Amino acid sequence: MRQRTIGNITVGAIGLGAMPLSIEGRPDERRAIATLHAALDAGVTLIDTADSYHWHAGERGHNELLVARALRSYRGDTSDVLVATKGGRGRPGDGSWTVTGTPEHLKRAAEASAGRMGVEAIGLYQLHKPDPAVPWAESVGALRDLLDAGTIRAAGISNVTTGQIREAHAILGDGLVSVQNQYSPAVRGSEPELRLSERLGLAFLPWSPLGGITRSSLDGPPGPTSAGTAFHDIAAEHGVSPQRVVLAWLLARSPAVIPVPGASRPASIQDSAGAAEIELSEAEAARLDDVRAP
Repeated sequence: MRQRTIGNITVGAIGLGAMPLSIEGRPDERRAIATLHAALDAGVTLIDTADSYHWHAGERGHNELLVARALRSYRGDTSDVLVATKGGRGRPGDGSWTVTGTPEHLKRAAEASAGRMGVEAIGLYQLHKPDPAVPWAESVGALRDLLDAGTIRAAGISNVTTGQIREAHAILGDGLVSVQNQYSPAVRGSEPELRLSERLGLAFLPWSPLGGITRSSLDGPPGPTSAGTAFHDIAAEHGVSPQRVVLAWLLARSPAVIPVPGASRPASIQDSAGAAEIELSEAEAARLDDVRAP
């Protein structure tokens, strides 16, 4: 697979968002493990998880534990796999999401995540979402403390503005390596954050990257997805899925972009991984730039 970088780490250009393997409607563990193994077989070396990726109350860390089991049971080499986890959100078990960004919580959460994943230091730890009740500098300061303590090797931030990126960069310096915001054909509001990440040398990890073509569990209530757009037309011309073209378009948007599409079946991540091999022409990329999916 084509490669990209997060800080000083090289990863496959397409990652895997592991959330669908643990939340509502999740597959059984056998299929979940098979999906993670299929991702590794396809050259995926970035797996995105979080302590809050679970379904029921009392299941905190379900996804982290699942990813750890999949890595242990994989027969190939996993030494180059970067597992990126996140802290700062919670799930009471009623379908809602909470936000807790106090330094005390983030430090405890990171230590617990490291324990669940069986690592001495987390490769990439991301602050899941700013907490409006906690000064941003205090939350980011917890990441600084975790870096200094060796609990995490690199830090990332998610669901942030350009101002928050600049402030975090000032606090963390080279310790900040990534930004993870929603970005897709349907949701392009984070274009300024993408361009700032590019200028600062940060990886930009779009979550829900297939929005408008395929719905994510975080996209809100069920609704229509697009059909008959340039993504579908170009997919037909290449003989591939529209989802694969979306991911190829995201890669063409910037060398900083590393999409992390979710998957709950081996075939889904195998298809997504193939996007790294698609080279869109300038004319094709321009056609896709003009699409405004619902």
